[in-house]
Amino acid sequence: MNQHFFVRGISALFAAAMLCLPGLAAAHGSMTTPPSRIYYCYLNGAENPTDPGCIAIRQNGGTPGVYDWMSVNQANANGNHQAVVADGKLCSGNNPLFTSLDLPRTDWHTTPITASGDGTFEFAFRGTAPHATRDWIFYVSRPEWSPTQPLRWADVEEFCRLGNVALNADGHYYLRCPLPAATGKRVIYSVWQRSDSAEAFYTCVDVDFGSGPDAIFANGFQQ
Repeated sequence: MNQHFFVRGISALFAAAMLCLPGLAAAHGSMTTPPSRIYYCYLNGAENPTDPGCIAIRQNGGTPGVYDWMSVNQANANGNHQAVVADGKLCSGNNPLFTSLDLPRTDWHTTPITASGDGTFEFAFRGTAPHATRDWIFYVSRPEWSPTQPLRWADVEEFCRLGNVALNADGHYYLRCPLPAATGKRVIYSVWQRSDSAEAFYTCVDVDFGSGPDAIFANGFQQ
């Protein structure tokens, strides 16, 4: 058996088993289109990653956070995101299990992104448990921000806010937003605040607003 697929298979089984543990009761999702940093590294393989950013996660935080990709959360956010998520800790949601996601790097995996004809893009968020939502908030990093610096709240600006969205039968929340007039490589930062709990979830997605043949379109591929 190919060793790569064997390791990936074992990783997937291990991750599925972890979902049954009581300690992961609050594990509920991450962005999959475009893939968040943590979800991409889950796909890349927790034990033997090949992507430089994922290797850095493996070296700095180990594998637990990668297996628990759906848990970048704050249990008591209650909409006060800047109070519970400190500057420089946005990508980890200030959750100690995911601190390696905040590493300033220029080589995080980047996904090309472009709007459909109406200027919108449909994000997909894999929800491992359905919840009522207060709001989904999307931010984009400002053009003057450098990925060699920690990401702060002052480095991002809001470009989309949605209310409650039902979980699709395929296990995803589909979130259509107008894309900002941005160019080049940026970070899209999203916040999912539940309305049935004070818990909130956070994701960093590395994108490139430049066009290209492999760009994800509004109705593009789904991991």
